[in-house]
Amino acid sequence: MAKDRSKNATRKGGNGPTPATKPQGAQARRASGPAGGGGSAPGAGANGQSAAPAAPSVIELPSSLTVRDLGHALGVSPIDVMKKLIGFGIMANINELIDYDTAAIVAAEMGFETREQKAEEEEAPKVAPTQLPSWRDVQDERPENLRPRPPVVTVMGHVDHGKTSLLDAIRNTNVVEGEAGGITQHIGAYQVELQGKKITFLDTPGHEAFTAMRARGAQATDIVVLVVAADDGVQPQTKEAIAHARAAQVPIIVALNKIDKPEANPEVVKRQLADLGLLVEEWGGNVICVPVSAKKRLNIEELLENILLVAEVAELKANPFRPATGVVVESRLDKTRGPVATLLVQRGTLHVGDNLVIGEIAGRVRAMFDDKGRPVSEATPSTPVMILGLSDVPKAGDLFEVVEDERTAKAIAAERAQQRQQAAAVRPARVTLEEVFARMQEGKAKELNIILKADVQGSLEPIESSLQKLGTEDLKVKILHSAIGNIGESDVMLASASSAIVIGFNVSVDAAARALAEQEGVDIRLYNVIYQLVEDVEKALSGMLEPTYKEVVTGHAEVRAVFSISKRGKVAGCYMTDGQVTRASSVRVIRGGQVLFDGKIASLKRFTEDVKEVNAGFEFGIGLEKYDDFQVGDTLEFYKQERV
Repeated sequence: MAKDRSKNATRKGGNGPTPATKPQGAQARRASGPAGGGGSAPGAGANGQSAAPAAPSVIELPSSLTVRDLGHALGVSPIDVMKKLIGFGIMANINELIDYDTAAIVAAEMGFETREQKAEEEEAPKVAPTQLPSWRDVQDERPENLRPRPPVVTVMGHVDHGKTSLLDAIRNTNVVEGEAGGITQHIGAYQVELQGKKITFLDTPGHEAFTAMRARGAQATDIVVLVVAADDGVQPQTKEAIAHARAAQVPIIVALNKIDKPEANPEVVKRQLADLGLLVEEWGGNVICVPVSAKKRLNIEELLENILLVAEVAELKANPFRPATGVVVESRLDKTRGPVATLLVQRGTLHVGDNLVIGEIAGRVRAMFDDKGRPVSEATPSTPVMILGLSDVPKAGDLFEVVEDERTAKAIAAERAQQRQQAAAVRPARVTLEEVFARMQEGKAKELNIILKADVQGSLEPIESSLQKLGTEDLKVKILHSAIGNIGESDVMLASASSAIVIGFNVSVDAAARALAEQEGVDIRLYNVIYQLVEDVEKALSGMLEPTYKEVVTGHAEVRAVFSISKRGKVAGCYMTDGQVTRASSVRVIRGGQVLFDGKIASLKRFTEDVKEVNAGFEFGIGLEKYDDFQVGDTLEFYKQERV
């Protein structure tokens, strides 16, 4: 790379020999290009050399252009441009915009001189809505190319509050008479129409899928409809849904469901929502609240009208004239049709026959169907479609993009596979308390996002209150979500999507959540003393945090018998289910998901012999310091602290 940069500097300075070869496609195009395009005389000398090679082509580039467009301007494959960018540490996909300075460096590496187009030369004629220009020539974000698009809505809420019933009521309200059997398949998303305007609903399982998309870089939702039962009020999953919607900075519309029930009490629910910071309009806030009954289909149209109102204020637009990009809503392997995926088009227009890349998967759209199972030939922004023709089943939340041809698609997929393999050995960047102050000094961090879990409400409230008092004007603590119970996958996924730290007080971490945290690079901190927890966060905010230790779980054992020993108390006869325990390990006693003890090992024996360690598959006896209230069936979790 140092050698390449040296060559680059030489070309820019004009003091060294110019490249002997040039990409032929670009050379031919520049030779016949417009006046002032700068095609060089083929026999021009350089620095007084009598037999100098041809001078580099001078090409004009706009202030910004896509990687694909730069490839076409230089007459080389976009893949070659991507490789050059990677060499400079820039990870850009084929449709990503790069600025003129970056493009000029790449062009210089390939033997071209560049100059920036003047503003008036960049102006392009307006494109009529019915006229699709060549996608190579499209400038993505030009105002004249943007068109209004339907809003994309996700419905979230507590499990028993009628989310599915509301989605069914919305869908059936908009089915044309005589078309009741028209909805032939579930594709994970569908569109409804009101007053000639469309709304796209993502029929996802809940906030987990919503956040999984965000964690993979897909901000697919424009509006969240929060379903709250008028007879049951705010529940734990309601709070989780609010936390996930806020983390995504998406507007929330409250659908107050089951309003027809005699025990419904809307005012109590509105008060509960106000306590969570969602102040409805009739109470002087800015959150729209619509009383509905999914069962009796009351006020469904009013809800849809309010969705359109919020969408109108947001002025949602996209360019339908560019190659399509978007997100995978869901996917499966069909026994007869092979890999099937539901795609939500976010920008551009997707056509049957388009070549596309989804992650490391390349494919070609062989057939495309709408949410009613009808074959369609194209899909515009905010339109969900089910497609056939992929080589494998993609993951929900993966991004897709249309590329020029099959060769390009396969090359990009292979390049990404190689990049993933190279990155597999590199641990993901963690958002740790130690990094917070450094990022604040660089001006990159204004808030410390925290997911807080505790064993009981009596612990949660004082911790939350203490943390919110910390910080300065420049850096504040923001608790995205707080709840009772152990740390689970949903907490880790929210932390990953929001660059947050997970803090637990007197709780344990689910095995699946621990594995996901390792994979996603999420920092989990466990405490059993409140002042230590608050002190650590305070030190991080003031930049004084001591070097910390990371907890590493080494194994688990099951208590299968309890013995009483004179002068010692009770000891446990255990079976090591996985991993390893050493005499120096720390241990937690877990019963019914609750941590009963966290401390040190007093004795470790195999039969009558003291041992230093016990591995998986062996039985052993154990005594703990200051604890002997064992019960058969308890789980012992062994861990050690590693310095970070």
